[in-house]
Amino acid sequence: MAKLQGRARRKLRIRKKISGTPERPRLTVFRSNKQIYAQVVDDTQGTTLAVTTSLKLDKSGDDSNKSKCAEQVGEAIAQACLSKGIKQVVFDRNGYIYHGRVKALADGARKGGLEF
Repeated sequence: MAKLQGRARRKLRIRKKISGTPERPRLTVFRSNKQIYAQVVDDTQGTTLAVTTSLKLDKSGDDSNKSKCAEQVGEAIAQACLSKGIKQVVFDRNGYIYHGRVKALADGARKGGLEF
């Protein structure tokens, strides 16, 4: 339980400082044990602009490396954002340490063309 409470405290500290606007929406990450989810949110209107998960990707039989899958999710969310005219985002790691799958998703989004 302490692990979840620590993440919740880190999340609140982060969310006090960052917020998504129509010009720079917030790219937020949720990570479960098997999947990773990314969504782009405009906090002023309270709307989700784009969403991508590792469940939607065509894995083609390769589910052994979750970091590669996270990078593909990052590239897919960048593609979805660029199709809607969004080039700059604010990255919200959602209380997770910027390491491993979260970093792979961010690198994939940068490789896909997003700036943050």
